[in-house]
Amino acid sequence: MATLAANKKIDYEFNEDPLLNDIPVVATDIVYEGAAVGESASTGTGRPLVSGDSFLGMAVAKCDNTTGAAGDKNIRVRQRGTMKVAVAIVAGIADLGANVYASDDDVFTLSSVGTTLIGKVARHVSGTTCLVRFESEAVRSI
Repeated sequence: MATLAANKKIDYEFNEDPLLNDIPVVATDIVYEGAAVGESASTGTGRPLVSGDSFLGMAVAKCDNTTGAAGDKNIRVRQRGTMKVAVAIVAGIADLGANVYASDDDVFTLSSVGTTLIGKVARHVSGTTCLVRFESEAVRSI
């Protein structure tokens, strides 16, 4: 699936400190609001999450560095929280506590194959919609 091409509003539950952080962004790219942000292993900079990246958090604002070098701009990320998103393969309420992975910056799934762990199912809402409790690797207790 393709990465985000526009900002995407994410519904968060505001019941804890989001632990905001500013991460240097990769060269010549855009990270959109609402994107899962991963760390490029080769440069250590943030980018739209690619399967296998370390999870840095969820982008809270768009960061356009299309004409910049690595680290010219920073992307602000929410390092932990609870968000309402669609999660592929969710069967229902029995998936409470299941690990949630991202395969790119906008695709969340219960499948661990070729993905990055971002959190756990905190509540099943309906269909594939869940509240997902996420934490960046830097602050992870999961």
